[in-house]
Amino acid sequence: MAGAGRALVEVRGLKKHFSVGGGFLQRKKTVRAVDGVSFDVIEGETLGVVGESGCGKSTMGRTMLQLYPPTEGSVSYRGVDLAGLSRQELLPYRKKIQIIFQDPYSSLNPRQTIGSIVCEPLTLHRKDIGKKERLELGRELLRKVNLDQSFVNRFPHEFSGGQRQRIGIARALAVKPEFIVCDEPISALDVSVQAQVVTLLEDLQGEFGLTYLFIAHDLSMVRHISTRIAVMYLGRIVELAGRDELFRAPLHPYTRALLAAIPVPDPEYAARNPIKTLEGEIPSALNPPRGCCFHPRCPMAGPACEEGEPAFRELGPGHYCACHKA
Repeated sequence: MAGAGRALVEVRGLKKHFSVGGGFLQRKKTVRAVDGVSFDVIEGETLGVVGESGCGKSTMGRTMLQLYPPTEGSVSYRGVDLAGLSRQELLPYRKKIQIIFQDPYSSLNPRQTIGSIVCEPLTLHRKDIGKKERLELGRELLRKVNLDQSFVNRFPHEFSGGQRQRIGIARALAVKPEFIVCDEPISALDVSVQAQVVTLLEDLQGEFGLTYLFIAHDLSMVRHISTRIAVMYLGRIVELAGRDELFRAPLHPYTRALLAAIPVPDPEYAARNPIKTLEGEIPSALNPPRGCCFHPRCPMAGPACEEGEPAFRELGPGHYCACHKA
């Protein structure tokens, strides 16, 4: 489950289930948002995570950061299982693991100035420095994300979505993290701004030696920024491989369907090769199907797919897949 290099984060058997219902005369039900995923994030890489909306990508990322307590499994950062730490014991690791949120409009406090927002992590984690020094660091962080340093006294409503996301990136960088979960950081932005933000993330990765978990549903952008790519479906990782290998030789039927749905900027080619959409609906995480979670929609499904869950195994160097037919 690892590529070449040393694992910075190791995820083993991670599950996150939510209980819903349980009102008067109702039984509680369980949503299996993340249902047993195992993989490594290699130091210095960008691991892309893709899949349809509702497949558990964001929940997995937040559970890795302990924003949600895991139901089962472990998340080890440099050999330390974060899931086994108390809130106080976890605090030193908060400096090393940060998140960039999806929505730049709701992730910034509208009542705080930009300087206060960017410096907030410093207030919590760097009690050894004074207010004036924190503000200077805040100005420097704004410069790093290509924003004017004079913006420290302005408020979030004065900025565009792309500028707000840069502010969120500056905030994540404030405590010099090593690992950042990018939770669909470009999905709420205009297409013209998305490339600018991705280029900024790449530049910052090179400058600070960052490691990213990049969650997105845009396969073209994930291919551009990622070192390896994990494909999720209904709370599980169904395929994991190097970026070029995944696009060249996808093994799982779901991965093939996702790749086939990428728009091609050639009208004649598109007319000759119409997109083949998957039939059926995504099963509910309240009641996932037996066996392979993808078999109700899979054109290759057979009796074995309905009975047994396929093992997530290595079928080529660094290429993992969970499919009976692969």
